[in-house]
Amino acid sequence: MCRMGSYYSFPCFLIIILGLLNLAFIGGAQEVENERDFSYDHSSHVGPSQWGMIRPEWRLCNNGTMQSPIDMLHQRVRVVANSGILRKDYRPANATLINRGHDIMLKFKGDAGNMYINGTPYPLRQCHWHSPSEHTVNGIRFDMEIHLVHQRATGEIAVIGAFYHLGTNDSFLLRMAPYLRAIENTATIGRSVGVVDPRNIQIGSGSYYRYVGSLTVPPCTQNVDWSIVRNVRTVGESQVKLIRLAVQDGSETNARPLQPINQRTITLIAHRERDINLPPC
Repeated sequence: MCRMGSYYSFPCFLIIILGLLNLAFIGGAQEVENERDFSYDHSSHVGPSQWGMIRPEWRLCNNGTMQSPIDMLHQRVRVVANSGILRKDYRPANATLINRGHDIMLKFKGDAGNMYINGTPYPLRQCHWHSPSEHTVNGIRFDMEIHLVHQRATGEIAVIGAFYHLGTNDSFLLRMAPYLRAIENTATIGRSVGVVDPRNIQIGSGSYYRYVGSLTVPPCTQNVDWSIVRNVRTVGESQVKLIRLAVQDGSETNARPLQPINQRTITLIAHRERDINLPPC
């Protein structure tokens, strides 16, 4: 029990201080919610090559050695067969669509479930979209990439990425379309979408790449566990355009340039026979 003014007041004080420090740590590690201070325009003084100089706390964007996105080059990939699927136990939760300035973020409030790495749960916090894809596979760039961002209370971050190429409409984005149009038409910063079931974001759980990288937007925090699903889904061209129009930043892209792999290991957790030999996606 924690009672101020009693024998327990000093431990209570410590608990409060530790809690505040933990919140500060998490706040400094997660992606910024206001992206208007930087740009994806390579000719801009706040473009991708300058991100690390805009704010001191963003310095890793320029001098970090484990930055994302990267190219999953086949020659650098180590294949591991039959070592477990990408485990998730998502559940419905209230969510809000937020225009962050260069992308649309679907932010979950409450318990939206977890992904697991070696049995450790990482709660789902938000998802957002990049077009074209930020990561590439053996030099192949896709039309869109979704990032599902997970973060533990202690600050550790894990992201699931999945690719899309143009084709049949994506069913989840069909559900989100009215809310995306509402943001586009009214320039609303954020809009509640009620209860959203993240299980409807059908990214699959089969073969996937895994490596250690960073957030792809400032502050470019490193030691992020990335899981990139190998199966490529489809999205309608009009759906990709709708997401970009809803952002209202006047740009047709929000993909960070590829970053050096350096000495990092890229692993393909293969669950399909055809993935063992790394054919093109």
